[in-house]
Amino acid sequence: MIGKTISMKQLLLTICLLFILQSTYGQEKKIKPFFEGSFKPTFAINEDYTIDPDGDINILRLTGTFFRFGFGYQFGRRVLVSLHAGYDYHFPDAIHAFPTYARFRFNVWNREDENLFLQYSQGKMWRPSNRFSDGDYYNFGFGYELESDSRWKPVIQITYHRKSLTGFENLNNLESVSLGIGFRFYYGDILKMLNQL
Repeated sequence: MIGKTISMKQLLLTICLLFILQSTYGQEKKIKPFFEGSFKPTFAINEDYTIDPDGDINILRLTGTFFRFGFGYQFGRRVLVSLHAGYDYHFPDAIHAFPTYARFRFNVWNREDENLFLQYSQGKMWRPSNRFSDGDYYNFGFGYELESDSRWKPVIQITYHRKSLTGFENLNNLESVSLGIGFRFYYGDILKMLNQL
């Protein structure tokens, strides 16, 4: 397991460096710092769901809420690298967690201020109690950043989350899918706003 984790980190670092170099030496050499935040209700498969057409049980059930805040840099139009921290609460198991992680985002398609992107994150999950130990945190997802006339850039994303929790339900992993609604705010826009005051 340790070998796999190290090789995944090396692969992620190599990919990040390649895209950063490509963006740095490409035609567009813009580097833009930004802040971002999001709220993510998270869902899991409902074990009681059946394919019965008369059943009133949904296939997905709400299992928690995630709050995230981060800052990072955008290199050109395609590559974004950022650091994040957040607070997670999982309802069924009353689990509180504080993930901290690095994220790599790649804009697959963009037009003006609109972007369709893929992203991968990896880091550490901190536990405030001794019920479960601290663990590793991973997520992978895709999303869409909408064009906006304001300084706030709305972002919608769907993300798969995996948290390693030793002793959790004999699986040692807590997995979920979230639908995130957030924003991105560029640092240069903050300076412009402050100068207008």
